[in-house]
Amino acid sequence: MRAFAQIDLAAISENIVSISKRTESTILAVVKADAYGHGLVPVAITAVESGANWLGTALLEEAITLREAGIEVPVIAWLTPPGEDFERALRLNIDLSVSSISLFKEILVAGKQVGIKPRLHFEIDTGMRRGGVLNEWSEFLAFAQEEKSNYSLIGFWSHFARADEPLQPFNKVQEDEFASKLEELMATGLSPEIIHLSNSAATLSRASAHQSMVRLGIAMYGLSPDVDQMGDGTKFDLRPAMTIRAKIHLVKAAKAGDAVGYGGTEVLKRDTKLGVIVMGYSDGLPRTANNSVGVFFDGGFAPLVGRISMDQCVVDLGPDSQAEAGDYVTVMGGEGYSIDQWAKAAGTINYEIVTRIAARVPRIY
Repeated sequence: MRAFAQIDLAAISENIVSISKRTESTILAVVKADAYGHGLVPVAITAVESGANWLGTALLEEAITLREAGIEVPVIAWLTPPGEDFERALRLNIDLSVSSISLFKEILVAGKQVGIKPRLHFEIDTGMRRGGVLNEWSEFLAFAQEEKSNYSLIGFWSHFARADEPLQPFNKVQEDEFASKLEELMATGLSPEIIHLSNSAATLSRASAHQSMVRLGIAMYGLSPDVDQMGDGTKFDLRPAMTIRAKIHLVKAAKAGDAVGYGGTEVLKRDTKLGVIVMGYSDGLPRTANNSVGVFFDGGFAPLVGRISMDQCVVDLGPDSQAEAGDYVTVMGGEGYSIDQWAKAAGTINYEIVTRIAARVPRIY
């Protein structure tokens, strides 16, 4: 196996248990995007076994995959544009999120076609200006009241834009807007069973926003929502679940003054041994990463040299290295450079690093 991602399901379980001690709310485990690159079904099963009562996906096909795997706990899919297979979703008892009257109508039609009342969550826009009902809220409420016998109102929810900045005043603005819209909803006689607002960041830092359910995303995988604003995962007793290892394809001696890689962007300052690692940007390594990261081998760190290529990258093993072709190195996680370090080296966030690891990198549990 040239490269693989080792997924520690015990770490995910421990993270869920640890976070659950911070709240009295029901836990929804967010497993969208192939469980943040960790593997949809294995992580979902682990999450449920560890105390998560709900699962959350972005896409309907993700929720369908969970049902096909035999997972029976409540599942919500919240990013379902018009034209999706809502009839199948209803037959599989998948909850759906609605944030427009047009989508609301389409799902109700599907419900009548299959003779099943849709289980719906109303999403409102409290300030992020992404998903959720905004300018048609009054009309949406009127329609919801008019059609109340044709669906079950399961949830009412929104999403923070800046919860990973705990001191940001806008968090309170959103929380107040959420409370106001909930009050307006309740005044019509509609009463949701579940109220959810908190993502990982708010779950870790904003108890006032926990409501009846919290949504655990990045924290469940052992990573902080924002290293700069909140500190890394260790501050919250979290343990990263992903470690990536890859083989050395080739070891070669190179001389000071040699240029390495496409564009010759790096020139060696010393005689050394270079290792060619069989992972590149097609596997999910960020091409923009600089030489503050690389790989870990035989007790030492070997930084990147030059640009990451499509299927491989080059590291400086050091002049005295005993590495050989076929040896495994740790690319990230474990004892090596952390996922947070890779994110910083590429000018991005840890979410992107783990979710971009390609499907051709097998997950080993």
